[in-house]
Amino acid sequence: MATGQNRHDHCCVPACRNDSRYDSGRNLSFHSFPGDPVGRRQWVHAIRRDVGRNFTINSSTKVCSAHFGASDVRTTLAGKRVIAKGSVPCIFSWTKDSSSRKPPKLRSSSAAVEAESDEDHESDSNMEVNTSTSTADLDHDYGEGPSYSIEEKLAAAIQHIDELEVENKQLRSLRFNVQRFSADPDTLRFYTGFQSYNLLYATYKSLEPTANSMITWAQMQRGASAESMRNITKHERLCCIDQFFLFLCYCKCGLFEKDLSIRFNVSVPTVSRIIITWANYLYHILGSLPIWPTRAQVNEHMPECFTSMYPQTRVILDCTELRCQTPSSLYVNSQMYSHYKSHTTFKGLIGITPSGAVCFVSQLYSGSISDNAITAQSGIVEMLNENDDVMADKGFTISMLLSEKGATLNIPPFLSSKRSQFSKEEVEATQSIARVRIHVERAIRRVKEFHIFDSVLPLSLAGSVNQIWTVCTLLTNFRGPLF
Repeated sequence: MATGQNRHDHCCVPACRNDSRYDSGRNLSFHSFPGDPVGRRQWVHAIRRDVGRNFTINSSTKVCSAHFGASDVRTTLAGKRVIAKGSVPCIFSWTKDSSSRKPPKLRSSSAAVEAESDEDHESDSNMEVNTSTSTADLDHDYGEGPSYSIEEKLAAAIQHIDELEVENKQLRSLRFNVQRFSADPDTLRFYTGFQSYNLLYATYKSLEPTANSMITWAQMQRGASAESMRNITKHERLCCIDQFFLFLCYCKCGLFEKDLSIRFNVSVPTVSRIIITWANYLYHILGSLPIWPTRAQVNEHMPECFTSMYPQTRVILDCTELRCQTPSSLYVNSQMYSHYKSHTTFKGLIGITPSGAVCFVSQLYSGSISDNAITAQSGIVEMLNENDDVMADKGFTISMLLSEKGATLNIPPFLSSKRSQFSKEEVEATQSIARVRIHVERAIRRVKEFHIFDSVLPLSLAGSVNQIWTVCTLLTNFRGPLF
């Protein structure tokens, strides 16, 4: 076999990069495939190549001398390097010693040998092998190493599947969902405000029957009527409890919608629709709970500090404000501007029982409204009974309003224009009221711990802010008593 050394020879063995142009003193030689069919098939088998569309044996298909043993390469008297007759490539990157590999079994049929001889004669004259015929004659899969038994391949496949299952389990454990934090109450409290996973799960289970059948915001956008909306199929990537968890994360941590979309691996529009859906759903469900207690229930749970000093107290009132984006309309801006906060705000009224539970929450009003006006418009006066005592701050001058229901007002005393300081009795009364009235401030602080209210609320949230405010206020009751 003569050496075919030219400036453009390169080795056809997989993973071999030897090229005659970049010999760099290694004195490589490049050799054509044998002309006889047996030797050619042995070479094809040894280099692990399949004759076909991507590999054709012709005059330029060469194997370099680096894949032959030292005794296989000889130098002629003319100085040319040739391969000894019957030698087969045996040195490759995937095995230390391939010389021991058995050659492929050959068909014993004389007709098959004659057919191969005719084909090889034709390929020698045209310097190209007919790929379809050669492929049909190969009776081995040269893409796989014959050194591995079926049992070994099966064991390797099973091991690979086990490794993938372990990796999949690890990845599933790292998914951002409520199950991930089920054993971490501190982190769960940080993201949701619930004290434990059991409490969160029990709350969800009470919501589940109606939550699974509720009409989502996406259905509202696509459906024209109630009947057609019920026939629209829900296509949701997040399960129902994780949607609830997403909404709690949005309110408790004040996370941006883009942040939530990355954490839960959903799109930003999906996050927006989930927030709107659950804000309206929880507003309806939690708002239907009977949180206003009877007189007997208030007396039953009244703390000692109220029993001894203010036994007729039914509710403690106070207002709070949420900063919002400044509107472009001067008229709207004047209605929403709060001189107390020096900013445009939403204003809401909260009422708690003497035991500290939230028993009343109003809708949000524009920031310019007074405490008296918000009390009159919120509807809480209609819920009072005769002889009820309402405790509030100095700004609530609503005695006349309460007198219509036969209720009384208990607020700290004022300084009149004729006096410059309080009397001893007035100071003691102020301190006494302040000690018990402070609990409504603590209840409001719990609401403000939903960090969605930390920043300035955008006006784009105006359609859902009243629902979110009400839901966050009512969810504070799930945290247990104030004291």
